[in-house]
Amino acid sequence: MDYNIEVELDRKKYFGEGITFLKGKIYQLTYRSKVGFIYDAATFKSIGNFTFPSKEGWGLTNDGTSLIMSDGTNKLSYIDPSTLQVIKTISVSENGYVKDYLNELEYIRGYIFANIWTTNTIVKIDPSDGKVVGMLDLAALEYEARFINPDLLEMNGIAYDSTEDKILITGKLWPKIYEIKITP
Repeated sequence: MDYNIEVELDRKKYFGEGITFLKGKIYQLTYRSKVGFIYDAATFKSIGNFTFPSKEGWGLTNDGTSLIMSDGTNKLSYIDPSTLQVIKTISVSENGYVKDYLNELEYIRGYIFANIWTTNTIVKIDPSDGKVVGMLDLAALEYEARFINPDLLEMNGIAYDSTEDKILITGKLWPKIYEIKITP
């Protein structure tokens, strides 16, 4: 496979945001244009696009069946990948209070993990009811990264390698990608 394949968005029209792989396709959100793109995962060739009703697109993941999208609020929208329509929305809360600024998303071991924008916090969300059931404070990683690059910005990258059961964390202008372990 050629790993030098890339897709570039028209920067005058789009700001790329969340991305996920599902059933041989790559789905990508854009920030404020309300447009998502679909690519063939093997070739990166464009195979379609879609619109979404949220004002902004932030994070995108999937549970193996549905796309799951964040828009910077406390809402997570489930999108049917065959119709590209929202099929349900859940509200995320912690101790009875809404949990806003859900940003980067990753579906890990049956839970949705979401970075809280401008923080070093990742919350673990039960997808059945939207309740936060755990929290990771990654301030120590940010401190280490800032020692290497004082100009870094917020943490906002979560990736999960389900084959190797590895969780990777990074941020804007961070000098490293960190592997973390979470016990079930």
